[in-house]
Amino acid sequence: MNDHDLPKTRSGEPRAFFGRRSGKTLHGGQKAQVADILPLLEIRLDNALDPKSLFPEAQRRVIEIGYGGGEHLARKAEEEPQTGFFGCEVFTGGIGKMVQAIAARDIANVRLFTDDALKLLMALPDASIDAVYLLYPDPWPKTRHHKRRFVSPVTLRELARVICPGGHFYFATDIEDYANWTLAHILRAPQFAFAPAAPGSWHEPYPGWQPTRYEQKARREGRMISFYFDFTRR
Repeated sequence: MNDHDLPKTRSGEPRAFFGRRSGKTLHGGQKAQVADILPLLEIRLDNALDPKSLFPEAQRRVIEIGYGGGEHLARKAEEEPQTGFFGCEVFTGGIGKMVQAIAARDIANVRLFTDDALKLLMALPDASIDAVYLLYPDPWPKTRHHKRRFVSPVTLRELARVICPGGHFYFATDIEDYANWTLAHILRAPQFAFAPAAPGSWHEPYPGWQPTRYEQKARREGRMISFYFDFTRR
């Protein structure tokens, strides 16, 4: 796939799947840590990207798209030290928190990508990733903004290409419309299988799940039902 396949803005530029980069201003300590540590962790796409060269000893390689404050990514990295994790986030506040967690907890198996996650997927070799997490992404609820939802025919083609056979695409949301949207797209993507253990089992969190900050906020706002999908790459 090339840039001609990507969703476009009115100006003809490839459309990003996020609306803005900035968030809360980083305080002095965060700024210093990001300036010192992020260059050592950041993935750059100047050359072909080989996940094995970044994590040569890793048994598995996993991506989390839109890690937010990094709670899930940092916890999984600590629980699975033999897995190499690629974290994608564009918001400065989330990047700052993740860098802080990596420094404070001496996490060595995470690399960070600070641009549109689709660009990272496009740079990866075929069948090079074992699993991808997309947890509580921005639902872009207005119809005119649906084209910004990360789940699309374009992104699913790239996910199917980079996830190895038998690998997994995990998608969680508390927005029923986005859950239905995702299922409709998956059912039109023959590379993925959806085989829940029982009807309604997609409301049960993943094994070992701990609620993210965004999930806790949703509960406070009265959105009590979540969807935890596990799609398998055929």
